[in-house]
Amino acid sequence: MRNDVDSLDQMLSMLLDGAVDVLDISPDLHDTAVERYEEVGTWLAEHGSPGWRIYPQGSFRLGTVVRPGTPSGEYDIDLVCWLPLHHESTTQKKLKQRVGDQLTAYRQWKQDQGHTDGPETLEPRRRCWTLGYPGFHLDVLPAIPDEDHQPTGIRLTDKDLWEWQRSNPIGYADWFRQRSELSRQILDKRHASVADVPTWPVRSPLQRVVQILKWHCMIKFAEDPDNRPPSILLTTLAGHAYTGEEDLFTAVRSVLDNMTGFIEKREGQWWVPNPAHEEENFTDKWNEYPERRRAFHAWFDEITTTVTELADMEGKGLPAVFDRLVKSFDHDPMLRSYERYAARMGAATNQRMGATGLLSASVAGPRKREHTFHGQHSYPRD
Repeated sequence: MRNDVDSLDQMLSMLLDGAVDVLDISPDLHDTAVERYEEVGTWLAEHGSPGWRIYPQGSFRLGTVVRPGTPSGEYDIDLVCWLPLHHESTTQKKLKQRVGDQLTAYRQWKQDQGHTDGPETLEPRRRCWTLGYPGFHLDVLPAIPDEDHQPTGIRLTDKDLWEWQRSNPIGYADWFRQRSELSRQILDKRHASVADVPTWPVRSPLQRVVQILKWHCMIKFAEDPDNRPPSILLTTLAGHAYTGEEDLFTAVRSVLDNMTGFIEKREGQWWVPNPAHEEENFTDKWNEYPERRRAFHAWFDEITTTVTELADMEGKGLPAVFDRLVKSFDHDPMLRSYERYAARMGAATNQRMGATGLLSASVAGPRKREHTFHGQHSYPRD
């Protein structure tokens, strides 16, 4: 049993960390998703023309995955299929179809071999091809080099836009790792053209902050997914605003205090540039759909209010803190975190925290609330 009592910030940090740990992808499903990524990547690298390269991007690469909130929701793992072509030697349509043909051949081969672990579906989306598996899907993003932004800039296909879109997932991931103060080198024996999916046995405070922001955002926009701020925007603003805090709740407060200061206005246009590619604007849709900017600020005001109220609960005790948390976050992950925390504090199964922060058998535990499920959106922004 602990002889000391945690401060409010410590309590909140452990409760939030425990909840997002519950929301993180399970090791078994993570391993299955990575295995499918590696197999698809190896097929593309071996059956495409010489020089094809495959690497991950998005929340799997960044270590900021959050569990989908609907029973039918799926995790996604994003991979880039990079072809060594000049943009003048092909078109967006031809490039996307070329990659799609190989994915079709892969799916057919799995079926012909009688394998039951192949993709159940293969569908074209705005910028990528999506292979569906039970519990998750792979988004395969066709890309070519961006000669103007070497060595890692890429040009992307987009069925709704005439011009090639541009990005730099490798540069962005490097930037985010630097902001997280994490750098992990994974050695691999697989196909040399298929880059590994990074593993994160311990999440950094910044990674946890991003997961908390994404989680709250999913809840806020459960009924309005079209206006939900993209995960890449939240990740970028949090990455800029993070200043190295080790305590999670302190990091959340600091990020919220500073993140909107990194939203720019350039010649009348709202702008949050990709820190690895200045020409990619993560708020481009705000200029076309002003309601999306208003929705972002409504979400930001709501989570800021939540965090401010939590910060003012010194001495209120664990049940009161729990009740305030579940007004803004899902009950079940918070309850599991609460129970873990109480156990760590040495609580017996019939005990709960009293108002003083000390264990008391006379105080009722947290009440069960009706659970609602909420969806998820992650980069790429299809």
